[in-house]
Amino acid sequence: MTRKSVTLAVSLILSLVACNATGPTKTLTVLAAASLTESFSDLGRQFEAAHPGAKVIFNFAGSQQLIAQLEQGARADVFASASVKDMNAAISASLVASGTVRIFAHNQLVIIYPFNNPGKIAALTDLARPQLKLVIADAAVPVGQYTLDMLAKMSHDPTLGPDFEERVLANVVSREENVKSIVSKIRLGEGDAGVVYKSDATGQAAQELGTIEIPDSLNQTASYPIAPLTSSPEPELARQFIDLVLSPTGQKVLTQYGFIPVQ
Repeated sequence: MTRKSVTLAVSLILSLVACNATGPTKTLTVLAAASLTESFSDLGRQFEAAHPGAKVIFNFAGSQQLIAQLEQGARADVFASASVKDMNAAISASLVASGTVRIFAHNQLVIIYPFNNPGKIAALTDLARPQLKLVIADAAVPVGQYTLDMLAKMSHDPTLGPDFEERVLANVVSREENVKSIVSKIRLGEGDAGVVYKSDATGQAAQELGTIEIPDSLNQTASYPIAPLTSSPEPELARQFIDLVLSPTGQKVLTQYGFIPVQ
């Protein structure tokens, strides 16, 4: 072999080594509740930076939709839900081992309305005003069930009245499949008000929406569980990502996006 041939061969080997060292070699697939879109995308970037050669792919949707995907054979490594109920469904379907589930954050509800406030929303009582256009999530979606539970609790408040839930639900013009659809409709002015998680009224959305806080005594607190999937192709990466979410760094990121940390 000539010196030139040797040089070319060495260059080729070094190029291949370099490609393998810098290019993605492992993919971590995370199925996460739609309300985690911004916070988990941020954590995904941090995870990739700390794990050269790893690529994080997210599938954000309503928790109930993610369970359906898994039951239909979708392959993934981590499942993060907006409700314990949906995580229990994953356990019952043997998609997740019960001993691996961890609660990593909490969330609460808030009322949102378009910045120009066409419905003249100023207080919780306005939700029951006739002709108001209210957008909420379907009851099959965690935030939808939390909304119904909240309204039932509000009907026991003497300042709102026993028929408050009935009057509010009479104003519902749309029931969405995930919380981000509610935010989108309100931002576009397709509803006078919506019920979402506090974490969904942060960042860019906060600049385009008005909010009405819900007192803790009437609010609902959502618990977010996370776990590796039993069929995970990358169990070690799954464990490391969950560790990041539960770490002080991960909890700080979640707090920045409006979640209530567990640590």
